[in-house]
Amino acid sequence: MSEQEKVKKAKRGNDQAFQELIQKEKNKLYRMAYMYVKNENDALDIVQETIYKAYISMKTLKENQYFSTWLTRILINKSLDSIKKNKHVIPIDKIEGIHTTEIHKAEDHIDLIDAINRLQDQYKTIVILRYYKDYTVKQIAETLDCPEGTVKTHLHRAVKQLKMDLKEEGIR
Repeated sequence: MSEQEKVKKAKRGNDQAFQELIQKEKNKLYRMAYMYVKNENDALDIVQETIYKAYISMKTLKENQYFSTWLTRILINKSLDSIKKNKHVIPIDKIEGIHTTEIHKAEDHIDLIDAINRLQDQYKTIVILRYYKDYTVKQIAETLDCPEGTVKTHLHRAVKQLKMDLKEEGIR
């Protein structure tokens, strides 16, 4: 059965079809939620809230072929809501059993994540969709319901800001 057929069945109330659709998307949803909140439990909560919201709103999905995009949009909104509610700061206490070069790579990665987290929400979302979910500019525009030119502009500004932030921190 194709994905669009599953979406049609799920919209008609078929729980098995909905579950199969979610099963296919759940790892991507978790990774994306984690990129926002940097906390396993919060990311799992966001995924759970996203799935629940999708389940109760399934009939409102207009275009069956955009199920994944629709689900991603719900997740982004839930993630941003969670950040606004919690404003988490995550300390790193110890890094044990890692070689020096791995520590520097880990620190660079942490610095990049911190720099991404400092971006405005609109820029952060575009960077995550582009570089962590590997969306095209067109897919990002469809997901965020905005013009491709806006996505390109925001992406350019976000990358420029990241480069400046990382240069100041001595990463580049």
